[in-house]
Amino acid sequence: MTSGFDPSNLVLAGFMGTGKSTVGRIVAARLELAFVDTDAEIERRAGRTIAAIFAQDGEAAFRRLEAEVCQQVAAGRGQVIAVGGGALLDESTRRAFAQSSLIVCLTASLDEILRRVGDDPARPLFSADRERLAALYATRAAHYAALPHTVDTTARTPADVAGEVIHLWTHQQS
Repeated sequence: MTSGFDPSNLVLAGFMGTGKSTVGRIVAARLELAFVDTDAEIERRAGRTIAAIFAQDGEAAFRRLEAEVCQQVAAGRGQVIAVGGGALLDESTRRAFAQSSLIVCLTASLDEILRRVGDDPARPLFSADRERLAALYATRAAHYAALPHTVDTTARTPADVAGEVIHLWTHQQS
């Protein structure tokens, strides 16, 4: 079954703690594609952590840098790309990836996200406060639900999730 769309890249999107980076590395290795973590690329280019960017320059500056990095990465080919939880909230970033990539949103229950992320100070929008995290999750839920493919990672191994993502990719390629 051919859809007429031949994506150059595979993008893993979704909320923090859903497994984008972990699953992305497995998928890239199995498909023999390059792996790009846009958060790691932002930190490399900025020469500091995302938490430091947020603290020193604010979220708006971080989002500008994130959009710039994502636009550049989207222009590449043969990549599995893990994007930050808010990256595709930017319309131009979402459009750039949609034109070149198969986008798969990884999801997980809020309890599972809390279990995975814990009290991680490296995540500037995370708070161990369940209510605050739930509010952020709720503000992004409709956006994530609008993405073309969704894979729930709750109570699943990264290898199992990677297998499902690879299945989506191979069927998109045929």
